[in-house]
Amino acid sequence: MSEALAATRVHARAPGKLNLFFEVGAVQADGYHDVASAYQAVSLYEELWAEPAEGFSVSVSGTVDVSGVPADDRNLALRAARMVARELGREGGVHLEIVKRVPVAGGMGGGSADAAAALVACDALWGGELGSARLQRLGSKLGADVPFALMGGTAIGVGRGDQLNPALAKGRFDWVVVPFDGEGLSTPAVYGHLDALREGPDIVPRLGSPSVDAAVLHALRAGDAVALADSVRNDLQAAALSLQPQLRATLELGESAGALAGMVSGSGPTVAFLASDAESALDLQVTLTAAGLEALHVHGPVAGARIVG
Repeated sequence: MSEALAATRVHARAPGKLNLFFEVGAVQADGYHDVASAYQAVSLYEELWAEPAEGFSVSVSGTVDVSGVPADDRNLALRAARMVARELGREGGVHLEIVKRVPVAGGMGGGSADAAAALVACDALWGGELGSARLQRLGSKLGADVPFALMGGTAIGVGRGDQLNPALAKGRFDWVVVPFDGEGLSTPAVYGHLDALREGPDIVPRLGSPSVDAAVLHALRAGDAVALADSVRNDLQAAALSLQPQLRATLELGESAGALAGMVSGSGPTVAFLASDAESALDLQVTLTAAGLEALHVHGPVAGARIVG
């Protein structure tokens, strides 16, 4: 690609995710955990624009509270941009403009989606044509959820969650997500609290390597929301509820209002409800909104990080 074509403003979009199933193994010697997850990308997107600049910078706005989003090298998108520049041998910089719609520190992978969008946007901006395999490799260095934000769709992740295999999901699954009206939860803090809970007699990790329940895969292949509702699980939920007990009331409200299942998304504190179809999801959204909660109707699976226009 010529320099003239490469030096334009590039717009990329990447989706948030839900963990339909999340099993967490015992803590390892390095402090990390092996996990097994069924991911689904959903129609709540992060928007990112990349344009040439002398240095590397980022500005962040959005429909969610972005006050806690760093604008320095702690920002995953900015780190992703620097990584692409090094990979391509670029000396110039880039300015990233991010508009966030995925709840911050909400367990839906918004920061990872930003990083995925930055990877594809900077690659396109600089005419790198790195390809999906190299972008996936770069993404895995930034965080376990970044490779899935690149891939999108539905996938099974094992290891640290970044060893991905696409999973067949028939049709569409409708969800209502309820962001938490308060401070988010730190993923390391939730994992640490889970480890503390597991030191007691009631919550212990399953022996052996984590794996996704076959019933989840069968439900996805059949496009059966009712069967999926019977199989969803999140090992981090107990820790998230312990740290934010008020989430229990939200779960109870949604389930009593007709949701097939409710769960904390990832490390929380966003709560996700599975509905039987789009109409049921809209009814649930209305009920939760009337109760004073912010409720968003989303669906999955959707594509991963992509250039827009």
